[in-house]
Amino acid sequence: MSPYEFDPRAWQESWDRQQEAYLPDREHRITAMLDAVDAVVDGDRPRLLDLAGGTGSISLRALARFPRAEVTLVDLDPVLLAIAEASLAGRATVVTADLNTPDWVAALPHREFDAVLTATALHWLDAPRLATLYGELHGLLRPGGVFVNADHMPDDALPALSTRLTARAHAHREARHAAGAALSWSAWWDQVGADPGLAPLAEKRRQIYPTGHSPEWTPPAAWHLDALRAAGFTEAGVHWRNGGDAAVAALR
Repeated sequence: MSPYEFDPRAWQESWDRQQEAYLPDREHRITAMLDAVDAVVDGDRPRLLDLAGGTGSISLRALARFPRAEVTLVDLDPVLLAIAEASLAGRATVVTADLNTPDWVAALPHREFDAVLTATALHWLDAPRLATLYGELHGLLRPGGVFVNADHMPDDALPALSTRLTARAHAHREARHAAGAALSWSAWWDQVGADPGLAPLAEKRRQIYPTGHSPEWTPPAAWHLDALRAAGFTEAGVHWRNGGDAAVAALR
């Protein structure tokens, strides 16, 4: 149990609203990811890894769909992990680990999963590290297991349209922020720092990320597919797409 006092339901909702301003189709993409899990597992107790799981958005939805699932969430951010742990309330294993280092795998309670899911998170890794991580994930999946990564992944066959769709989404997001319909990323973190229960964790976060995250790196989906095949996955393809965002799926 976290020693910090805050309302996890309120912060979980606040996180969801903030994220939905950036990702209006967020629920659709997570549903598509869980559809892929449903397609490859037998029974109602899949073993899932929520990679860079943040506040537990995917874990919570996975448990709503698969109540008997065995879920592990891994992240490094102390604020998001505290919200996840409080929200999941013992229904998942929450692990602190840094995906930038290969020894993150040692922190996991299991070495074999039916599915690994991640969304809008791995863009903080550079190309060499992400390609290496894909190989590590291949080793964590059982034969026939599925990996799904949803993120900003432009379609390199439609560069002009992808650019326009991204600009359109950006303008809509800015309008929502200006109208007060949702908090921006920076405004959300400002509120975290002002909350007495989360402020100490926000300070820990600043120590971990003294200059913020590394710049976002969002290559086209084709890059991910090539990297997944090179990592040993038997098949890889675009599982879901909306505009400049996509979810790539790969089977071991």
